[in-house]
Amino acid sequence: MHAASLGEYEQGLPVLEQLKERLSDHKILITFFSPSGYENVIRKKNIADVICYLPFDKKSHVKEFVSEINVEIFFTVKYDYWYNLLEVLKQKGTKTYVISALFYEAQSFFTSYGKWFVAELQKNIDWFFHQTDMSYALAKSVGLTKSSVTGDTRFDRVKQLQNQDNQVEFIADFIGRDKAVVFGSCWQAEEKVAEEVFQVSPYAKLILAPHDLKRVQYLKQIFPDAILYSKIKDSKADFRARVLIIDSIGLLSKLYSYADIAVVGGGFHDAGLHNILEAATFGVPVLFGNHYRKNPEADEMISADGGKSFENTGLAADFVMFLINNEETLRIMSANAQKFVAEKPNSTALIINKILS
Repeated sequence: MHAASLGEYEQGLPVLEQLKERLSDHKILITFFSPSGYENVIRKKNIADVICYLPFDKKSHVKEFVSEINVEIFFTVKYDYWYNLLEVLKQKGTKTYVISALFYEAQSFFTSYGKWFVAELQKNIDWFFHQTDMSYALAKSVGLTKSSVTGDTRFDRVKQLQNQDNQVEFIADFIGRDKAVVFGSCWQAEEKVAEEVFQVSPYAKLILAPHDLKRVQYLKQIFPDAILYSKIKDSKADFRARVLIIDSIGLLSKLYSYADIAVVGGGFHDAGLHNILEAATFGVPVLFGNHYRKNPEADEMISADGGKSFENTGLAADFVMFLINNEETLRIMSANAQKFVAEKPNSTALIINKILS
């Protein structure tokens, strides 16, 4: 499996796990392009026999790399295409796929110079498993017809979260009987939302999990009375505090199980919206900025009334406070968010059945 970064890895992992169950005598190689994927996965227990970076997509480099391995099945996730790699793999008889494929109008395939890229994919990809009907239609419009709509594998992934042990020590004590707002993978914009909510809503507990842990000290300046999660055991923390800062990694998906409302980071700028499905699977309405062009699930969740996007942080903060004070609207959006995830098809099963057929 090739994944550009951590998000694509998570998207492809359900397929990889199922393939391993069905083809237990095979070994697994995972390649990355971005350090954010490689560094996160290499440090944890994982399914791979080998994890490495891909060499740059120069034919001589790729040939040397591929000569060391016998690849029976290869898939890339979403839209990270390495054209020389695909060609060399195909020449060796590898079956090649794109998992959770996502085509959108701004891609090079739909420009005057895009014919070469399309021809390469026609020649070297056996099947595209599309996330959306729109992606399927766009690919078909340029002649990429070996494809089907199977949905987004991340839904399969987040459904599994409900069955794991989601307990996080001290969180229930911190929240008490108040409403809990979790700011997941928050950037500066989401920190601003938290600050505005903090100033006007005394009956909410705020849990901030920053995207970059370097922001922790800055958050302590904004919220000087906040508790650091790493210090709870030592300091006999006063749970009357209204802000908890998560200064460690790996807890976020479990924290969402405690939330009444989630504000997910990345949507107020072009860095990209983080995973909104991890919160929705627990029946938590999700709020985010409106920069999410490459996240079709955001539009779907808004249409299902399980989430909402905002042009600026002030409007987002206002809506957080509205939900805190309007129990019925919060209940409806919570139910819609959980239903939105629960009703999605088992994308992984559809993909596995096709690959193994």
